[in-house]
Amino acid sequence: MTESIRPDVDTRFLDFAERSIAGELLTHEEALAVLQTPDSEILGLLDAAYRVRQKFCGNRVHLHMLMNAKSGACQEDCGYCSQSKVSTADIDIYPMVDEEQMLEGARRARAAKAGRFCLVIATRGPSWPDVKRLSNAVRRIREEVQIPVCVSTGLLTDEKAAALKDAGVSRFNHNLNTSERFFDDITTTHTYQDRIDTLAAARRAGLSLCTGALFGMGETDDDVVDVLTELRGLEVESIPINFLHPIAGTPLEGVSHLKPYDCLRILCLARFLHPKQEIRVAGGRELHLRSLQAMSLYAANSIFVEGYLTTPGQQADLAWQMIEDMGFEIEEHFDELDPTTAGELTASEPPRQVPVQI
Repeated sequence: MTESIRPDVDTRFLDFAERSIAGELLTHEEALAVLQTPDSEILGLLDAAYRVRQKFCGNRVHLHMLMNAKSGACQEDCGYCSQSKVSTADIDIYPMVDEEQMLEGARRARAAKAGRFCLVIATRGPSWPDVKRLSNAVRRIREEVQIPVCVSTGLLTDEKAAALKDAGVSRFNHNLNTSERFFDDITTTHTYQDRIDTLAAARRAGLSLCTGALFGMGETDDDVVDVLTELRGLEVESIPINFLHPIAGTPLEGVSHLKPYDCLRILCLARFLHPKQEIRVAGGRELHLRSLQAMSLYAANSIFVEGYLTTPGQQADLAWQMIEDMGFEIEEHFDELDPTTAGELTASEPPRQVPVQI
């Protein structure tokens, strides 16, 4: 990466990068300026975001894989979700799969070079039988597959969070999805505060947090800034950035607000606001970024492989090739199973430069 830049590239981006590395928070107006970057300056923006990404994450990429362990028939009315009670989407609906199926899913994740496996169940919140079945499966996965496990179970109490932690769950996924202001336009069967309370319960149990947002639902730029800033205040460890996949049969069917550059701008802002965090390009990556998927890695350091809950995604071997072609490398073993490879690079392991052509 060269230090010289073309005179027509906005030097504010480099200032944003330097301040992000120093731990400073961009103002609301500066964050809005990132989201409103002209298309002609997108490479300069990516270059600045990459400087922050490289400082704290090197050129490593984390792969994640999830399993929809209980599909459909959810009691909630989230407008984006094909599994909600208001959805008529043509999806598979089934009760929680058995332990052997969860174990096999973990093995597939390991074979895909994923560093974490996430078990997701469609529900307002897990029953105690749900917690017991998940706990039994997680214990076997940790012993037989040795891959860190995340669970996504909806709203959570202190007692159930503690039980999952005791079983070996290391991370809990529960997204804010959007700003507090826009939240009631998307979901009415629970509140924004319910989600905040669930995250607090998970944190009290000692679980790390995978908490992100979903963009492209009709929110304003102010909403984007607000939810990303809220996540900074929560100090979450992993931030999935989802882009709406408008599924037929859901209330948001046909909604399409995003272009590839819009997604890249959101990812760059996420990196400036969360310099050290794992930022994952999650649902909707393939649909919205299309031929620019690889460019997202300049800001993000994590992706999903092998699909999402009810929609397909990029196959693992194609993701491996994309990562290699971009000059990045997959970090297969991270988090608590191999803590020496996580976190900021040491002085003895200088990062390899990956140039952004501007």
